[in-house]
Amino acid sequence: MIWRVDVAVQTPAHSALGDLLSYASTVPPRIGALVRVPLGRREVLGVVWNVQEVQDTQGAPGSSGTGIELKPIAAVLDALDPLTDGWRDLVVFAAGYYQRSLGEIALAALPPSLRALTSTQLARRLKRQAKSAVQPSAESPELPALTDEQSVTLAAIESDPGPFLLFGSTGSGKTEVYLRSVAALLQRDPSAQALVMVPEINLTPQLESRFKERFTPLFGEGAVVSLHSGMTHPQRLASWLALHGGTARIALGTRMAVFASMPALRLIVVDEEHDPSYKQQEGARYSARDLAVWRGRRDGAKVVLGSATPSLESWNRSRPPGDPSQGGRYLRLAMPARIGAGALPRVHLVDMSLQPPKTVISGALLEAIGLRVARGEQSMVFLNRRGYAPVLACGDCGWKSECPHCSAYRVFHKIDRTLRCHHCGFTERVPRACPSCGNPDISPVGRGTERLEEHLGELFAGSLRPDGQPIRVARIDADSTRREGALESQLAAVHSGEVDVLVGTQMIAKGHDFRRITLVAALNPDGALFSSDFRAPERLFSLLMQSAGRAGRDAAYLARQNASAEMWIQTHHPRHPLFDALRRHDYPGFAEQELKERAAAGMPPFSHQALLRADARTQETAQGFLNAASAQATHIEGAERVNRYPAVPLSIQRVANVERAQMLLECDSRAALQRFLAGWQELLHELRRGPEGKGVLRWLIDVDPQTI
Repeated sequence: MIWRVDVAVQTPAHSALGDLLSYASTVPPRIGALVRVPLGRREVLGVVWNVQEVQDTQGAPGSSGTGIELKPIAAVLDALDPLTDGWRDLVVFAAGYYQRSLGEIALAALPPSLRALTSTQLARRLKRQAKSAVQPSAESPELPALTDEQSVTLAAIESDPGPFLLFGSTGSGKTEVYLRSVAALLQRDPSAQALVMVPEINLTPQLESRFKERFTPLFGEGAVVSLHSGMTHPQRLASWLALHGGTARIALGTRMAVFASMPALRLIVVDEEHDPSYKQQEGARYSARDLAVWRGRRDGAKVVLGSATPSLESWNRSRPPGDPSQGGRYLRLAMPARIGAGALPRVHLVDMSLQPPKTVISGALLEAIGLRVARGEQSMVFLNRRGYAPVLACGDCGWKSECPHCSAYRVFHKIDRTLRCHHCGFTERVPRACPSCGNPDISPVGRGTERLEEHLGELFAGSLRPDGQPIRVARIDADSTRREGALESQLAAVHSGEVDVLVGTQMIAKGHDFRRITLVAALNPDGALFSSDFRAPERLFSLLMQSAGRAGRDAAYLARQNASAEMWIQTHHPRHPLFDALRRHDYPGFAEQELKERAAAGMPPFSHQALLRADARTQETAQGFLNAASAQATHIEGAERVNRYPAVPLSIQRVANVERAQMLLECDSRAALQRFLAGWQELLHELRRGPEGKGVLRWLIDVDPQTI
């Protein structure tokens, strides 16, 4: 007896290999099982999707009964339970909605180490993992008292099916709500699992610490595991196996964790749900936040989306409790007050047009920071640009530190004396003189966090802390945290009070619970006010609100210091409506105005968008492919409803010597846009093989793009 087994393997959508490849087996594997199959000259991991008995008319192993010789499956990893129907349904939905192949989604969601393990090795690993499980101590940790807002919110989550949008100000205790919701679930159902997601890797250690402190005594050492790309392959495999087998009850992770195999998933929390990091920007460009909502509905799991500045899409989908007339699929739960009756920071706007030319930090802000340091308090200065300076330039001939491989400048890093491209990674030592004219006087233009750290150190040189020690200025960004363990040690120094002034990028602007910071300053945020990206104001407002939320989080500390929390913003446009809403901490007012403008302009969430992108050796080839795809799409179902704009270069049009172009598609109906995209795929494959595709390296469809 021969069985035809349809297997999902990792093949990108643009390869035109199809969703599933067929193989032969004399024993039918279980649907959802992991198998090893031949693909070309390689042997790859795959997931069994369908199994069908076939007529072996030729009497030869591997015959499909259709005259096509099927290759046999190499091995079945039968030591592992099959992936559930719910998990495979999630993959099918994600592949269909985001226009990718099944295997591309499914295999990217599995730990890379699985690809190299035999069934015997896997069985041994599972056995070791079961032996190493630690029993709970049964000592319940002491819990903080809940505020009235937290109690009302928890009661609503318990009694209503959701999904929920938890709109809580920074410092209002959203994390405690997550902890209590997870605890109630796990105590009510001895097999249930919960998934808690955060937008960035640097936020997982502190969240993991809090969850382990709360749940390890109740459910054992292995109850809480993490899943993110910063882990080693063996660590990811161990976490994935613990979740798949049900021994781990709680998963903490970034966007990739939305695909974790959790057979008993009953609760999903998406913290900082507004963050654009939840949208994957390479490969399969899925939104983990949106998939979390879909998965919760499919698996019968409650979903809680939390943020102090929700995305406008989520805000538009939500309704206040007790008011179903407003519509909205999400139930909005509000927690506007801070824990301990702490006040939100007072916002000061500094008009930089009134400051002397080339002023970096205004005198008033410098004085305010100095007063905080003198009282033993901490300040945070936020500048969303790393490196020493964005450009190194020659004043004589106009040479600038352009990257030879990208249409971007290489950033000057003074610490290691390098010019580094943040797009392709090309790095060179800083030249002794201008490469163009030989002028030795080449100088930095602009300012990054590295230069700001140096500048603040110079300004406070000679000043002392209350204990008589010199003031310490520290920096946290992607460069300073590159070494393993660097981020944890730097955050520990901030929490212990060793750091007086913290400088950093958006890495420090959100999620961190700094108890001694009483002043936050944002330098040079004006660029986003007039960006061509319609989402830029929303992101700026969110980032500034999140940054302000790092100040004054401990009301008791403020009372002891007899201090108040402050947010300082240096801007050339202090009368901009965005800053007016920020001064009032009025997110609902800001959201209402933004939604009105988007509705008038027909922008999301009132329309639906997708991008077709193409990479080629020349810009003309990339744009030609896109324009040909648009011109030939008139016969596709729904084409008349989809507005297809002309192809244009990306803002950074060349990266690593590859030219990039994009075409925006817009439609008032999500379903119509999806039908058009699905019908467009075959045409795109044909064009790629024809003369229009000559020189095109790859193409992709980005549904619900976050950057245009």
